[in-house]
Amino acid sequence: MTRRTTLFRSALLLVLLAVFAASGCARMKNMFKDEDANEGVAVETLYDKGHALMRGGNWNGAMTTFRRLVAQYPYGPYTEQALMEIAYAEYKMGRHDDAVSSIDRFIRTYPTHRNVAYMYYLRGLVNSSRDTVFLQRVWNLDASRRDLATPMQGYNDLRIVTERYPNSRYAADARSRMAALRNMFARHEIETALYYLRRQAWVAAVERARYMLETYPGSAHQNDAVAVMAAAYTGLGNEVLAADARRVLALNEPDHPYLTGDWPDYPWTIRKLNPFAREKSAIQ
Repeated sequence: MTRRTTLFRSALLLVLLAVFAASGCARMKNMFKDEDANEGVAVETLYDKGHALMRGGNWNGAMTTFRRLVAQYPYGPYTEQALMEIAYAEYKMGRHDDAVSSIDRFIRTYPTHRNVAYMYYLRGLVNSSRDTVFLQRVWNLDASRRDLATPMQGYNDLRIVTERYPNSRYAADARSRMAALRNMFARHEIETALYYLRRQAWVAAVERARYMLETYPGSAHQNDAVAVMAAAYTGLGNEVLAADARRVLALNEPDHPYLTGDWPDYPWTIRKLNPFAREKSAIQ
């Protein structure tokens, strides 16, 4: 590397650093400008401003405004509403950990608030959608193949809404989302059973399919579990139980891929890891 090249790259690096520094300073200047603009503004005006920013999809601006409202007016109905709006803005921005923290603080502070059902509902939305957008839209992966700890927490949050606040405006949608989550959990069990089939662990596949049927009865994948049992019993050489599983499957879904021959010899191929699935998760 020549000295001229080294000097050129050093100069270029300095220019880039200067650009980034100027950009950062501009952002900081705008932030302080926004803070100054909100200084001493009436609580009603601040709330209306934040709400207008939310309607326009400016979640970050709305969050900044609502936080300023809370700092200047720490008590009162506008403050309580602003705290809820902050949590919602964090959810919309994909800042799920921050949203859950904001929701938890609100519930601890106002456990009997008239809108606490909404906060449990919002926490259910946050927990059930963590990482889903990244996995499904960026990598096009099935949400049932990710860690289900937070979706399970989301399910429990939504169940709180349906059990404690059955007459709230959020109960019906909470039930619908719970059903979609149950289908995702059931599919996770099917994926595990297919893994055992691939390893020719026939007994483990049967036990997993049976567990799915017992834990998530009536799910969208219950017939898939019966198909797994038929395949596993066939692998075990137990034709009596295999035939019984095929009979049950034929009664409930005669056009199931396992019965129509659409199920390939190796259902765990890369092209389609789950040959039974015919729809994507409804979780959004």
